[in-house]
Amino acid sequence: MPLQGQALVSGTVEIPPRSGAAFVLETGQTLIVTDPGGQQVADLLAYAKDDVREVVSNGRTFDYEETIALTTGNTLWSNRSNRMLTIVEDSVGRHDFLLTPCSEATFRHFYPTKPVHRGCFGNLAEALEPFGVEPDAIPTAFNVFMNVPVDGASGRLRVDPPTSKPGDHLALRAEMDLVIGLTACSAYDSNGGSFGPIEYRIEG
Repeated sequence: MPLQGQALVSGTVEIPPRSGAAFVLETGQTLIVTDPGGQQVADLLAYAKDDVREVVSNGRTFDYEETIALTTGNTLWSNRSNRMLTIVEDSVGRHDFLLTPCSEATFRHFYPTKPVHRGCFGNLAEALEPFGVEPDAIPTAFNVFMNVPVDGASGRLRVDPPTSKPGDHLALRAEMDLVIGLTACSAYDSNGGSFGPIEYRIEG
């Protein structure tokens, strides 16, 4: 299946604001996710290409990596305890793996005065459908560039604007053949109140 999004020069693909894409990433290939304008989150999901019931798991990842602050050298693990993606470069060092993809319900709950949007959940569901992924199989995403400070004493969390600057990137190496879902996030607070595109390219 061809890469989804708008093709740019040098093999880079642009995901327009508040939309999503899905594509295959083969073992050993590296996915580079770039924030071209700064302060834009990208929700990332990974499924085993041969069996999409195997999916990236925040719980397994926190367990095996022994941290919620995932960056260069850390691995994202599947619900079957297999390595899926290893972070090989990270120019930001601040991402989130706690919060679920925004959805229509998210907008009704947090933004009652704003127009309802299907959010990253709806965008991922549409993009992943051709690969056999059903909406109920969409778990917590790895939210690239999302800034979610957690108070160590109270456990309270908040969503702050991303710290990513124009051109910041995250590179992840595939440890198995994968189906990747990727968005340019649609939630107001996650992106500092505005929305931009996300770019990605595959190397290897």
